[in-house]
Order: sequence, then C-alpha cells, then structure tokens
Amino acid sequence: MLVVQKYGGTSVGDCERILNVAKRVSETKQKGHGVVVVVSAMSGETDKLLGYTKFFSRLPNLRESDMVLSAGERVTSALLAIALEELGFKAISLSGRAAGIITDDSHTKARIEYIDVARLNALLAKDYIVVVAGFQGVTKEGEVTTLGRGGSDLSAVALAGALGADLCEIYTDVDGVYTTDPRIEPNAKKIDKISYDEMLELASMGAKVLLNRSVEMAKKLNVNLVTRNSFNYNEGTLITKEQEIMEHPIVSGIALDKNQARVSICNVEDRPGIAAEIFGALSEANVNVDMIVQTIGRDGKTDLDFTIPEVELENAKRVLKSFEGSVESIDYDKDIAKVSIVGVGMKSHSGVASKAFRALAEDNINIMMISTSEIKISMIIRLKYAELAIRTLHSVYELDK
Repeated sequence: MLVVQKYGGTSVGDCERILNVAKRVSETKQKGHGVVVVVSAMSGETDKLLGYTKFFSRLPNLRESDMVLSAGERVTSALLAIALEELGFKAISLSGRAAGIITDDSHTKARIEYIDVARLNALLAKDYIVVVAGFQGVTKEGEVTTLGRGGSDLSAVALAGALGADLCEIYTDVDGVYTTDPRIEPNAKKIDKISYDEMLELASMGAKVLLNRSVEMAKKLNVNLVTRNSFNYNEGTLITKEQEIMEHPIVSGIALDKNQARVSICNVEDRPGIAAEIFGALSEANVNVDMIVQTIGRDGKTDLDFTIPEVELENAKRVLKSFEGSVESIDYDKDIAKVSIVGVGMKSHSGVASKAFRALAEDNINIMMISTSEIKISMIIRLKYAELAIRTLHSVYELDK
C-alpha cells in the first residue's frame, strides 16, 4: 500500500513537532507501507518570508518572491528527513523541482501541469521515505513557482494521483470535517465520510478544513482523501466517491462565509448584452462573482444584485465606476454573510429549503438572496444574525444527533 501524507504548518511548527511527525510517519512505514510525505513551511514562516520581500518593495517581483517563499518548505522537508534518519529510516528530502512537479509560469499562483514520477518511484523502490517540499514546483524552463493558498494540500493530492497512491492523508490541527464550525455550534459532529461534491460545496462556501482546489483535484484524479489531526489518533473524515458512501443524510453540513459583500445596481438598461458588459468587466479585473439575482424588467429597466468576496470590493468599485452614468445607483453592502446548507441527500428529498426558510423566519432573520443547486442552498442574511442562523439550521436538520 502506498500512502501520501501531508503535514501543515501547525503540525511542523517547531523542531519538537517535526520530531512528532517523524514518529508518526515511521509508524506508517513500520506497517509495511510505502510513504511519501509532503510538508508545509513551519507555522508563520511563509508570512515572515513574505515580510522580508515587502521590506524592499511594496510590490516585489513575483519571480523573486517565489524564490524566497519556496525556501520555507524546503527547510521543513530537510529537517524531517534528518529526523527520520535519526530514527533509523532511509529518508530523502526533495524540492518541488527534484520531485518532478511541473507547473505553468503563473508566479505565486501556479497550476500543476504534470508530475514526472520517475525519480519518486525509483526512491520508493529502494525503500526510502520520500519527503517532498509542498507548495512549489518548477516550469518547463526551470523557473521556481509557488502554488498559492493551500498549495501544499494541492501538492499532496497531485502526487497521490500521479503515483496511484491508495490513500492521501491531510494532517492538520483539527479532527476532520464537521457538520458546521464547532466554535460556533458546540454540538457539531465530525463527519465520517463525505462525497467529493459535498466537500467541494462546503469548501467553496466557507469551510476552512480543505480548499476546493485540492478537493477538485482529488475528484478528478479519483484520490481517496482523509483529513485528520496530527496531534491525536482519532479517525478523520474520508472524502471519496458518492458511490462509496452507503447512506447519505439529507443534509451533511452547514457552512458560513462572512467574507461577502453585496452589490446592488438599480435601474440598469434592460437590453441584451448588458449583463455580459458588467460581468465581463468584473471578470477582466479578476473579481469573482458568486450569487446573481436579476429582477423582472419594467419600463425598459431592471435591477441587478450580486455577491463578491469582501476583499475584492474595492476592485469592484473601481470597475463599476464606468457604469455609474448609465444606471440610477450602485450600492455596496459589507454587512452580510452567506449561510449554506449542503447535502447529496437533498437530491431525493423535498421540503429541505422550506424547512430552512421557516426556521429562519421564526428567528426573525430576513433572507436577502437565495441561490440553489442540486445539493446546496445558499442564503444571504445580515452579518449580525450569521451565527444564530448556523445554530438554528444545525438544530433543525438534527445534525447534532
């Protein structure tokens, strides 16, 4: 059995924790498994390195930034290899380049194009534990790149897929995926198994355990993914194909995203192509539009409401300035949150949405926007009611049982 394990920044936060990881990796090896380990930089190291680049320039050269930022993971991988050798195991550390991870040339946010696994397979055949620096790769021209936020998870999933690994374990400082954020709802329960599609929805709707890029790749490459805690031996959450899960609850989880802003454009000219002009301009500026609601046109005019990440609000304002003369008004609202209900079981059950709407109405929580898919219902509400809504919906769908 071949296992890929990834350890995040808190798991390798200092030398003592790296030693703890080495012992954990050695236990897997002693069970007779082949092991590839992917590591993040030590906790806080990437921010420190980024701070160094900002000392010299407010907008440092992205190629040089990648050279600096990729150093953190290389340090961790070498330290872990040293620790494993001291425990009596054959271990070798590899940079993204040495591991054969080939990316495009988008510095600081590169995408993996393919992985040449020849060297990895040769080392595994010689019984090495291979420790790979996550978050990084190299272009075909040999330029060092980094993969952006969640890049080490992405490295691990891509390696697992390329190597045909039986399992990819993502180790963090939480026990797995919960029905909702346990800091908001203490009765939240850990989910034993969840489908790729459900995890994708939860990740994109605000759940922080895994980023959707990693889940998308796991689904594409058919990688069985487990997220679990590196500080205990509790069973984690398996993210797998829908067919592998015997019984699906109607609702699997509730996600909350407070990083949202609403844009309301009043009295837009109701003609073919106007939406393409507005959203095309936003797209060119890399503003990510989420929920969109357009009212029925009257007197040649219509209203357009949509949501964007709050961090992109200023960029959106700059783009939409050019439309101000052709509309009655453009309003911006940061005082909102998105609450999402996710579950594959919703496909075959009616009344899921009405139950949510009724529950929120009883708490006097007004729903400002609604978006649905086969396995998701998202609602925009006032920010001050966000955590109350999470607790209410968690109880209504009996996710605490």
